[in-house]
Amino acid sequence: MSRKGGSGGRSGRGGLHERVKTARRRTASSTRWLQRQLNDPYVRRAQAEGYRSRAAYKLIELDEKFGFLKKSRAVVDLGITPGGWSQVVRKANPRARVAGIDLLACEPIEGVAILEMDFMDDTAPAALIDALGSAPDLVISDMAANTVGHPQTDHLRTIALAETAADFAVQNLLPGGAFVAKVFAGGADRTLLTLLKRHFTTVKHAKPPASRKGSPELYVIAQGFKGRSDAAEAAEAEESAR
Repeated sequence: MSRKGGSGGRSGRGGLHERVKTARRRTASSTRWLQRQLNDPYVRRAQAEGYRSRAAYKLIELDEKFGFLKKSRAVVDLGITPGGWSQVVRKANPRARVAGIDLLACEPIEGVAILEMDFMDDTAPAALIDALGSAPDLVISDMAANTVGHPQTDHLRTIALAETAADFAVQNLLPGGAFVAKVFAGGADRTLLTLLKRHFTTVKHAKPPASRKGSPELYVIAQGFKGRSDAAEAAEAEESAR
């Protein structure tokens, strides 16, 4: 689970284009990646504005469209490293408490409790709630499985992470809360959409401008958590048993 961050303001494009000298041992693919980074306006904006990654602008742009950050007081950040999304949350609402988790180490962020562990670990959900100090009113996830180059496989693996994140949200969110997660091209699969539509008043997909055009990633935004009921739990148990 590694990670990764609005449009508007100066893009820094300015017609600039930097070329990368190919090092003797650098592969062609790594040279292309480095050149893309050097010429990416979002990378330059992140450096200028103090965000740890360009992915911060994905969350900023999604919030500009759907408005879920300012009213959030307790946030769980799944796949927090390197921390760009949590930085955005804290900037949007400095009073918000945030707990994040990732397999990879993440440098400290003021006001953010960071767990270096596998979110798929059975003890992770309880550890996150304990670190946060309460139930969350927003769960955000930029988790993605390591890609293998096979689109269908990559999609299924990332959807599996999104489903696990959604289940965590449904089990822990406060009524009225929201859930934002990365999925891949093709949108969320039927199981994930069914779960979200049952528990949230609105469920939509979006691809923020900061998401690279060639990337298959999309984001699912579920808002207005309805809360859990015995009837809903019974329906889910019955569906799982089929």
